[in-house]
Amino acid sequence: MGLAAALGLSSVPNDLSAEAGRSKPIPNPVPAYNPYPPGILPPDLDSEIARVQREVQFIFNEALKEWRALPPPIVAGNPPTLQGSGYDAVEILGKLLNFDSNMSPFRNEACGFCHMPYAAFSGPIPSVNLTMVAYPGTFHYRANKRTAQRYTYSPDFPALEYNATQGAFFGGNFFDARSTGYKLQSADAEQAQHPPVDPGEMGFPDTACITFRLSKSVYRPLFEQVWGAEFDIHWPPNTEQICSTPAGAARFGGSATPIKLSATDRTKANNIYDHWGLSISKYERSNRISPFTSKFDAFLKGTYTLTADEMAGYDLFKGKANCNSCHLDGRSTTLKPDQTDVGAAANTRPLFTCFGYANLGLPLNPRVALFYETTPDCFGFTPNPDGFGYRDLGLGNFLRSGPHSGPNPNSGWMQYAPASDGQMQTTTARNVAMTPPQCPTTEAPGPYFQKEFFHNGYAKSLKQLVHFYNTRDVYPFNVTSGHCPEGKTEKVDCWPRPEVPNNIDMTMGNLGLADHEEDEIVTFLQTLTDGFNPANPNVSSYSDINTFTGQCITGGMAATQGNELLIPTPQPLPPCAPEICGIPPVPGPKPVP
Repeated sequence: MGLAAALGLSSVPNDLSAEAGRSKPIPNPVPAYNPYPPGILPPDLDSEIARVQREVQFIFNEALKEWRALPPPIVAGNPPTLQGSGYDAVEILGKLLNFDSNMSPFRNEACGFCHMPYAAFSGPIPSVNLTMVAYPGTFHYRANKRTAQRYTYSPDFPALEYNATQGAFFGGNFFDARSTGYKLQSADAEQAQHPPVDPGEMGFPDTACITFRLSKSVYRPLFEQVWGAEFDIHWPPNTEQICSTPAGAARFGGSATPIKLSATDRTKANNIYDHWGLSISKYERSNRISPFTSKFDAFLKGTYTLTADEMAGYDLFKGKANCNSCHLDGRSTTLKPDQTDVGAAANTRPLFTCFGYANLGLPLNPRVALFYETTPDCFGFTPNPDGFGYRDLGLGNFLRSGPHSGPNPNSGWMQYAPASDGQMQTTTARNVAMTPPQCPTTEAPGPYFQKEFFHNGYAKSLKQLVHFYNTRDVYPFNVTSGHCPEGKTEKVDCWPRPEVPNNIDMTMGNLGLADHEEDEIVTFLQTLTDGFNPANPNVSSYSDINTFTGQCITGGMAATQGNELLIPTPQPLPPCAPEICGIPPVPGPKPVP
């Protein structure tokens, strides 16, 4: 039974009971932070936050039922193993952790709030995807700088390493690779450790707050069953007060450990935090999220025949369009018309990524919420003092341990920062087109579910995404977004200049694709959506995909989808801030405008 039919009919009590009729979000106990000019925040933001909170609660309650349905644990063998139920126990624990809104200072934001199943575990609010790009955190309306990246197949990305022969980085998680996996040797598990203490997301001031809240959770026995009893920690009397205050608050004086624990208790809390990340990663690796059940997988298995348009798109994907050189399908690439693909399917679970990084030459998107967060909130925290002086250097910024990224754990990598500026992770193409069943496409005129594409949400349809790859260098203009010349249409026959002009990927930009060939590639990308069952092809089998209770959109054209909300980039654009572009080794050879 889907959420729309069942919401409110079967609720399992916990600390955050959801009312089916709630139309307003769980309130912040302090005044909202709203430094934005009119039009940056969507007008339906509060009601949409409330909708997603209800959907998150539904899935959390569902996970509680799954836990309570587990058989009694049987521990056998040496090393001890949860015989028979171990996989299910860790997956269900990961699901509970992912959808527990108590894991934020104001008990209003779970990991899943920004990553819902019906959007391939990416951003679930169409109006946010059209406007502010990044999702509001526990403290409304702080937000960060990038789109909500898809969970699907993220556990397959290895720990970040530099390949000296290729002169390139591979692995890691996040667009900028700041989740390296250096400690747990799982970039995905480490990724799950970042949002809980990110001031723009779930926003705890101390990683130990996760341990503290878990110690009081109704499913603590499952955590202890999987990982052992680790919660005998002496908590200071002010722990709840600290954990109810968002990260970045001036009262913490910049400390990342404001909860004063003994060395022994801090170690216990750190171990639990590691197990938090590993549990969520197991959930993300499971067949619930990354199941290899797309039309393309059935095609490889021989249980589905691609349609003429799907096959034409696939031939272009691995041929003329050269998509397959980075989004690897495990087969062959044929770039010339006279070539014949004689390669067999070498990999029956292809991931459609090379695990690498590239600067696609995208323009700065002036709709990114972070640009406007230049004033302090009521906790004394200023998210982005640089305003429009911020530039997203991606991997290069991380290698310099720059702002809005994370510390680089390998000093030997810093020398590669200039060659990495602007580069973002090559995400898997799998599930890029996943939408709720009632909104069967990402493309106008629909009915469609509005998503956002690329790290800064610049493209609003897959048609625009493919058209950018195809014509970036055919229609380049030395302008910023919102300033295309009269008679030109942005994202159609005008592409503004790159935000970061160095290290541009030149394997794309002038592919020579006809308009119908772009459409065929979009059609092929739709075959990479999981949940296809050859025996019942019209009903998705993807876990929790029927939890969307919002509205589909109709009208318009995919080529100009969202263009009515384009806004002009400030003129003149402030120069790149010194704490970003002034950290040696500095960007080059071209200056970042």
